[in-house]
Amino acid sequence: MESFADLGYLGLFAASFLAATILPLSSEVVLSVLLVNGLLPIALVAVATVGNVLGSLTNYGLGYWAGPKVANKWLKISEEEFIRAEQRFKKYGLISLCFAWVPVVGDPITVVAGVLRIRLLWFVLLVTAGKLLRYIVISVLALQVN
Repeated sequence: MESFADLGYLGLFAASFLAATILPLSSEVVLSVLLVNGLLPIALVAVATVGNVLGSLTNYGLGYWAGPKVANKWLKISEEEFIRAEQRFKKYGLISLCFAWVPVVGDPITVVAGVLRIRLLWFVLLVTAGKLLRYIVISVLALQVN
């Protein structure tokens, strides 16, 4: 039988992965609940970050291999959202990948990065940095409130 911790880490990974796609999920809530219930903060931050980055890599892959039309259809990103994300990406450059965690704008940015064929190394480094920092801040806040 699985322990609470095992199920917690697995659930957090799934929530983090899916939250990086177009599904309206909040991995932050799952992370906070698990932190309050005593699971290891460093392990939780690592699991959430890996899951969320892998979800963003899925978006990147759809943009890279499927192109904007198919990515729009599969990810339900409207053409207007896609154009705005592309404009943001062109205006702010690679640094915009640090904000892939931001609701509404983050998912389209990761798809655009794939369409524009941004180097995978830069994508992974910058997306990971932004998502890791977000989960650290959320963890600190959740533990202080508790």
